[in-house]
Amino acid sequence: MEQETRNDLPTVQLLGRDGNAFAILGACHLAARRAGWTQERINEFTAKATDGDYDHLLGTVMEHFDVE
Repeated sequence: MEQETRNDLPTVQLLGRDGNAFAILGACHLAARRAGWTQERINEFTAKATDGDYDHLLGTVMEHFDVE
């Protein structure tokens, strides 16, 4: 997966997601598509994000997105 700089990160709004991992992933997928990510890149992100617990998911999201 290519390395992003902080300025290149798509913005994803997590406020109001109430700790729902599926809602967080859905918001990330939408933000990634809007940012022009390829399906392969989205799949790589998803595999990494879901390869652990909820804290791992949040950490991965914060690596790949500008979280609001």
